[in-house]
Amino acid sequence: MSLRVWLRPPRLLLLVLLSITLVSASALSWLGWKVLEQQRLLEVQRVQERLEQTADRLAATIRGSLAEAGERVSGWAAAPPTENEGPQQGLLLIFTPHSLAAFPRNRLLYYPFPSPEPEAPAGLFAGGEDLEFRQENPQRAAESYRHLVDSPDLSIRAGALLRLARALRKAGQRQAALAAYERLAGLGTIQVAGAPAELVAGYSRCALLAELGKNSELRQEAGGLLRALLGGRWHLTRGQFEFYHSEAGRMLGATGDRPADATLAEAATSAWEDWKRSPTSRGQRLVWVEGRPYLILWRSAPARHAVLVAKPDFFLKRIAEDRETSYALTDAEGRVVAGRRESGGRAAIRTAVESELPWTLHVSSVRGGQSPSVLWQGRFLLLGLSVMLIFLLTGSYFIGRAVQREMEVARLQSDFVSGVSHEFRTPLTTARQLSEILAFGRVPSEQRRERYYETLVSESKRLQQLVETLLNFGRMEAGVRQYRFEMLDPAVLVEKVVAEFEPQMSASGRHIELSGARDGARIHADPEALSVALRNLLDNALKYSPDCPAVWVEWGPEGEHLAIRVRDRGLGIPASERKAIFQKFVRGSAAATANVKGTGVGLAMVQHIVSAHGGEIHLESEPGAGSTFTVLLPAVDSL
Repeated sequence: MSLRVWLRPPRLLLLVLLSITLVSASALSWLGWKVLEQQRLLEVQRVQERLEQTADRLAATIRGSLAEAGERVSGWAAAPPTENEGPQQGLLLIFTPHSLAAFPRNRLLYYPFPSPEPEAPAGLFAGGEDLEFRQENPQRAAESYRHLVDSPDLSIRAGALLRLARALRKAGQRQAALAAYERLAGLGTIQVAGAPAELVAGYSRCALLAELGKNSELRQEAGGLLRALLGGRWHLTRGQFEFYHSEAGRMLGATGDRPADATLAEAATSAWEDWKRSPTSRGQRLVWVEGRPYLILWRSAPARHAVLVAKPDFFLKRIAEDRETSYALTDAEGRVVAGRRESGGRAAIRTAVESELPWTLHVSSVRGGQSPSVLWQGRFLLLGLSVMLIFLLTGSYFIGRAVQREMEVARLQSDFVSGVSHEFRTPLTTARQLSEILAFGRVPSEQRRERYYETLVSESKRLQQLVETLLNFGRMEAGVRQYRFEMLDPAVLVEKVVAEFEPQMSASGRHIELSGARDGARIHADPEALSVALRNLLDNALKYSPDCPAVWVEWGPEGEHLAIRVRDRGLGIPASERKAIFQKFVRGSAAATANVKGTGVGLAMVQHIVSAHGGEIHLESEPGAGSTFTVLLPAVDSL
């Protein structure tokens, strides 16, 4: 319904209904919002409580892991483990004043100090080196070195083999030099030239193979050398490791990127330096090496010092994963050392002082404080409130529409009573005045008397037609109108009805033009009822075209129907009123504009009659251009 329809009388009743609806809808919406807000706050509180409990549980778990790790380190300080008893993750270091042992050994790529193993005295090889370098006689120098290669002292043997291979290489005996390097590699970790004999021999063999152009053997030798370096096979300093690692990578054509375990070796170096600088019996410290955090935890025994170097998440393995929460450990500068820190949402924080941990613990909600069950509950609640609100608004709309319709019907009935009263009032007033004149003998002449009698008869017929019209309409509405169908010639029916309007037309100077075949289709109809319908259409055409001298009536076959058209060039009917005027008591706006009187039941009667005959009625009209009413009735046959 449009706003203009709603604002028709009774406006007060509709405004009251609208106010009640708006107040009820607002109250329902506010109640729903409060319930949802309260539910949200309760869920936020539950989430926060769960996060606080989780933070306490995680802090206790991490403290337990640190305490357990500390006890294990204390045990290793008292009795060093075997290779298979070391930590599964991280790196265990056993310090003594002059040594360092790593468990597992292959995780420590280099050491913070050179290997303590002695080398052979350089003076033993002075004669050979004099021949090799000063006299530039590598052949005689090789002979000098060869006397020492079978020495029972492995360090002397290593020094002699290294110098022998070098002299043979200078003498052009490269295959013999390769054999000497092979024997040197068999001495393993014996120190020579400041590095393990095996490493020096492997590197020298690679260089010699490169000179000989043996690329496949070179790649095999360099690959073995690189694997041994990354496996922590030898005691090397950082400089030695980086040199040999880069050279092996160069020989293999690789980039020689810094290995990941190098940061672990740097952390071990930091732990060694701390112990040498200020040894303490126990403690723990977080260090950052190349952007990676490591926890250094140490315990001391009378004879040795045990240090565990591990990433902080090593101590979080016993924490079960939770899809709804995430945790993170941060250092004093706010850098994340373990876990994942979520931005936004609810969070519980335990500082290092509160949790007795070396880090700050952050526990946050992944889902932003809303669990799936709560989300579904909120959606169902919102759906229920929406349905209730829709029912309220829909019910109020239909109630208002029903009230409006009832008031519209009441208004139409009032207009009908007013119109009928006016229709009755005019002939009754005329009849009363003429009757009084005749009764009191005030007629001036016999001719005037006869005219008065004729007028009385005419007004009586008019009253009779009004009464019959109303009675017929009442019977039609009640469904008790009896129709008597017979075969009719439409031309005869139309001419008979038009003849009734002849006196009225001749007096006004107007006429009705007829157009139709006399020998055409016949119809099966009630002549009295169909005459009433045609009479109403003609009466409306005459009343609503007062300035037009003619009205047209046409009939003829149209498909399987017979069409009877009544056309005028009068006021016309707007498109918005073309359906409504066929309802009872409804009169178009043209009636009020032209001050045309009527009861508002004429077209309703026409539609009833046409429908009872199995036909249809159509209207074509334009305001100011007239109207055409077309009655379509089933045709029976031809004459």
